[in-house]
Amino acid sequence: MQLFGLKNCDTCRKALKLLPEATLVDVRADGVPDDVLERAYAEFEGKLVNTRSTTWRELSDAERETPALDLLRAHPALMKRPLIEDDGKLYLGWDKSVQQALLPE
Repeated sequence: MQLFGLKNCDTCRKALKLLPEATLVDVRADGVPDDVLERAYAEFEGKLVNTRSTTWRELSDAERETPALDLLRAHPALMKRPLIEDDGKLYLGWDKSVQQALLPE
């Protein structure tokens, strides 16, 4: 299980604490592999870009018009976090539905 996020993100830390088998991939330091990013975008589309982030607010209007995949490659911290890959299945965020799917009863 891989958790793509930021090491200083509170939500990512909460998820890691409850998913001890998960390995953190810091997207700011390591990026997201293209195949994972493309699969995630195909599945989650616009939900993958966190438009409430500080990074988003700092972008110019012209930069915001950039295609989402190019924007995420240039600014990986723009991705909604965490993105979790478990046995080929992708999960986005850390809401109740993701927790129910990944945490043992």
